[in-house]
Amino acid sequence: MKILALSDVESPYFIDYFDASKYADVDLILAAGDLKNHYLSYVVTLLNKPLFYVHGNHDKRLLEHPAEGCESIDDKVVVFNGLRIAGLGGCMTYCGGPLQFTESQMSRRILKNRLKYRKGIDILLTHAPAYGIGDGKDLAHTGYRCFIDLLDKHKPKLMVHGHMHLNYGVKNREHQHRDTKIINAYDHVIITL
Repeated sequence: MKILALSDVESPYFIDYFDASKYADVDLILAAGDLKNHYLSYVVTLLNKPLFYVHGNHDKRLLEHPAEGCESIDDKVVVFNGLRIAGLGGCMTYCGGPLQFTESQMSRRILKNRLKYRKGIDILLTHAPAYGIGDGKDLAHTGYRCFIDLLDKHKPKLMVHGHMHLNYGVKNREHQHRDTKIINAYDHVIITL
């Protein structure tokens, strides 16, 4: 399966230089937050593939006006081609707002969703990274420790996150945590699963 993952910036590539033939074999689009509703709708229209997204910390407008032709999977598990995809949007609380959560608030969200996770998770889609795996040093970009617990318990094949712009000093887009490949979707990246 080929996945196009997006997050955080509207790529000039899709707006100015798009070549549909390069994405003909993409099966699914995952958006890891901080993208405007019109951009998500535009990308799903270009590729005519399912697009699942979670909210980033700057997506208040997306809460009010969801992206057309796309599906928010925040606090949900969806099944696509036999793969169970779980979504958890938002980031660490640093200045308040509807899409910022403390560690304990995110832990409670995971606990609330535990029945949805009991059949397993193949892909975890988040906005924030996991703690210590491609996250930042400042509070706004610190990852969640509870994501590590979630990865350890359910062992998804893939975690896709956003939030960490590559110009923030991020050295690697890809990490490994035990059995889980972790990909930072900043801008856009193709993932083969």
